Amino acid sequence: MSENRKDGVNLPGGVELQDEDIFAAMKSIPGYLDITPGDFKEVYQLAYRHALARLSREVTAGEIMTREVVAVRPDTPLAEVAEAMGNRGISGVPVVDSAGRVAGVISEKDFLTHMGVGEPKNFMTLVGSCLRSKGCVALPIKKQQAGDLMSSPAVTVGPDTTVREIAAIFAKNSINRAPVTDPAGRLLGIVSRGDLVKAALGGAAK
Repeated sequence: MSENRKDGVNLPGGVELQDEDIFAAMKSIPGYLDITPGDFKEVYQLAYRHALARLSREVTAGEIMTREVVAVRPDTPLAEVAEAMGNRGISGVPVVDSAGRVAGVISEKDFLTHMGVGEPKNFMTLVGSCLRSKGCVALPIKKQQAGDLMSSPAVTVGPDTTVREIAAIFAKNSINRAPVTDPAGRLLGIVSRGDLVKAALGGAAK
């Protein structure tokens, strides 16, 4: 190994590994170490990188998912769906049947699309449409139910799906969340982009 290798690695919290840290660590190990401080640092750096790579492969949906999920039924009135999402500050919910199987997902985008908002992007798109309209743009869907607007079939993941696989699924389908289901399709939890970020920062444990 090269004793002069300079590239380092940031520790959790942005702490940089210094030479004095290496000397202190080596002194704390009983017995004689036939290794230079430079080699010791390089081994640590490589081990840390491998650990990060291993965690990104092995952390699963079952470990990071939110278990207490707000879900609605296909016959839930849209007013109740919107209130549930608004009260909890979430932008989408799974739609489940009487057996707890995921039938679809309903999101803010589904509301915007079915309200006739052209090329919906976000809530402000709706505000702009309301300001231009003579009536409420929500009237066309006022009497509809979750099953009428939901995206189906839902993109789901299993509890053993890894964080890396989930990230690829999100990117491929342009989604921000996915229900976690058992082999029978029953809802176990939900995983979001926020959960992926927490896992990447070492906050997988709930």
